[in-house]
Amino acid sequence: MLATSSLKEFSFKELKMATGNFSPDSWLGEGYMGKVYKGWMDEKTLSPSISGDGMAVAIKEFNTKQEQHFEFWQSEVNFLGRHYHPNLIGLLGYCWEDEKTLLVYEFMQKGSLDAHLFRSKKSRGYAIEPLSWDIRLKIAIGAARGLTFLHTLEKKVIYRDFKTFNILLDENYNVKLSNFSLATFGPSSEEAHVSPAVVCGSFGYLAPEFITTGNLYLKSDVYSFGIVLLELLMGLNVTDPEHPCGEQNLVDWLKPILSQKTKLKTIMDAQMEGQYSSEAASQAAQLSLRCLELDPQSRPSMKEVVEVLKEIEALKD
Repeated sequence: MLATSSLKEFSFKELKMATGNFSPDSWLGEGYMGKVYKGWMDEKTLSPSISGDGMAVAIKEFNTKQEQHFEFWQSEVNFLGRHYHPNLIGLLGYCWEDEKTLLVYEFMQKGSLDAHLFRSKKSRGYAIEPLSWDIRLKIAIGAARGLTFLHTLEKKVIYRDFKTFNILLDENYNVKLSNFSLATFGPSSEEAHVSPAVVCGSFGYLAPEFITTGNLYLKSDVYSFGIVLLELLMGLNVTDPEHPCGEQNLVDWLKPILSQKTKLKTIMDAQMEGQYSSEAASQAAQLSLRCLELDPQSRPSMKEVVEVLKEIEALKD
């Protein structure tokens, strides 16, 4: 494991204290990797404090019943302990005690993009609010910048699990990508691919080339970004079985609609009505189509995606 002085090594006892013995009131959510709790620590020393006193943190307890839980935990420690970017979640420390594996992150006040886009009621621990057109563009740009950073590192990284659930938001809707358990080193160029031993990700967001061949390109992440961009435009979850397209593949059903300005408004999220120009919506739809090209080489780079999104952001009625 990477030795780094920037991360604090916590005892399990300290994290129990920070979360009130992992009380139900501190529980924030649960995913494939494990449960997440809200904890409290002294801002300077990171020593545990009582609930509501000091700095809020997020503590993820990895599910030891998952066969690869240690590898997933280790992957996050090694990656987030080595890299910093404004659009990646900040890792404060870790706990590795007996079989217990936990991570301590900065706390994101508004929770996940998934909760804001797809849930009308309050998500546990977070106030859920409707997202305006401007806020959605801001989120898309922040997430795209995070992926751009990964793709342009000296040792390029494929994120592999880009979805709304892993896009976290602070109090000002600034984006931090989270959950780097599946991140893997990518090829040295956009044209080459890697074939990771573990074939997994999230249904609905996986690039078609990965599903059919098990091969991953840097631009496999671009396809996943295209799906999330569609979700931002429509306000619909790609994995929701209640889609208007019925049993037809959602992306196949949407492609002819996205390419026609006159039909585009029929699929745009009604919560944003009157907040965007038809040209801005059209350009965003065209960008999503480019990201969803079947051939990875036909997709734009994430750097280009950021540039186009900034141009769309500048469009006004």
